[in-house]
Amino acid sequence: MVKSLDVNGKRVLVVGLGCSGVASALFLKSRGALVTVSDAKSEDQLREEIPALLDQGIAVETGGHGERTFHNQDLIVVSPGVPVDAEPIMQARALGQSVVGEIELASEFLAGKIVAITGSNGKTTTTTLTGEILAAGGLKTLVGGNIGMPAISLVDQATPGTVTVLEVSSFQLETVRTFRPKIAVVLNVTPDHLDRHRTLSAYVDAKARIFENQQSDDFAVLNADDPTCVELGGRTRAHVFWFSRKKEVETGACVGNGQIMFRRDGSKVEVIPVSEIPLKGAHNLENVLAAICCGALLECDAEKIRAAVRNFKAVEHRLEYVTTIRGVEYYNDSKATNVDATIKALESFPAGVHLILGGKDKGSDYTVLNELLRQRVKRVYTIGTAAEKIQSQIKDAAEVVAAGSLESAVRQAAASAQPGEIVLLAPACASFDQFQNYEHRGRVFKELVGGMLRR
Repeated sequence: MVKSLDVNGKRVLVVGLGCSGVASALFLKSRGALVTVSDAKSEDQLREEIPALLDQGIAVETGGHGERTFHNQDLIVVSPGVPVDAEPIMQARALGQSVVGEIELASEFLAGKIVAITGSNGKTTTTTLTGEILAAGGLKTLVGGNIGMPAISLVDQATPGTVTVLEVSSFQLETVRTFRPKIAVVLNVTPDHLDRHRTLSAYVDAKARIFENQQSDDFAVLNADDPTCVELGGRTRAHVFWFSRKKEVETGACVGNGQIMFRRDGSKVEVIPVSEIPLKGAHNLENVLAAICCGALLECDAEKIRAAVRNFKAVEHRLEYVTTIRGVEYYNDSKATNVDATIKALESFPAGVHLILGGKDKGSDYTVLNELLRQRVKRVYTIGTAAEKIQSQIKDAAEVVAAGSLESAVRQAAASAQPGEIVLLAPACASFDQFQNYEHRGRVFKELVGGMLRR
């Protein structure tokens, strides 16, 4: 049901001019709000975003957040990149002002059902695949959120018959109040973003907010193989459906005799042979199981689900095969921005890996990589500001080359790798020390590899 928040004539402040912040500001202006935007970045850093806002009569504050800017606002919309414990946000809350995020704002206007997908890893692949399954099943489907299109930008396309599939992050979930997805998916929970959430408990609590407003006629889809997800099953009022690649489940999706099957109310439907899944890695099998759950819960035909999975292509920057040069395969997993994602990437290859690690540290423990490094990695090439910390924690598990830059790492890995081996970018870190985002990092990696082909 659309709640239709009335913002006409209201004073609204949007904090943070990332993709979702700009989209929120323009949307609110189109609904008659008196909009101001504020960002700590300089005017020069925001030169690409500012003109479109000024053209719409939106007031722009750059270079910091003025205390007076936050006063007398009817609503404050916080972008995901802005910490909820930032001083101006804390002060605004203390004064009783209404503070929400873009996902919450969008949910006030989105017509139709929402499928919300979160997890430490696999969100983008599962969100994209779920969208393709639902579309193949004949449902009018929109896909966005923390992937590509901000949720607020989907509002004008949504109708009561639409299913909107949203990738949602812990940062976005921190600021929800009434957000209520029909299906809430938690794929897995492993330590991540501890530089922001500070404790694993706080991170888990943020993830759990995805089903905070669900009721008994909603669905929660959870990973039966993940201990934290199992615990979260007791924290929702929704009807829980499980997925597992390791054991059979009574309600949900699992693997049996080489087939993925979906079970509900005592019935069992075989959906697709595991051998037909085109994605590499056990973690992607989990992603497929979760997406199949969503399709089945929204009554998509099993044959349509099977066709969508069989035809699915790996999402860019997610264990993406780039090319083979002189017998060496190159894979781009720039989206592996935490240690657990790097573990999953390494588990996809038996041995002979030349691994590029590093970037901006997120408070991670890299020692948990050591066993896999000993088993499967021939050499590690470190880059970015986390390089020294990484080397200190893995030096006894693998040969480490302090490459410094991604260009140097690719060049040295290419020179060392032998036919039959793998060069893998799976950094276990954020990208913001050297790149705009993980997509930028992945594109640069592919350009560097492509440059070797042209020599």
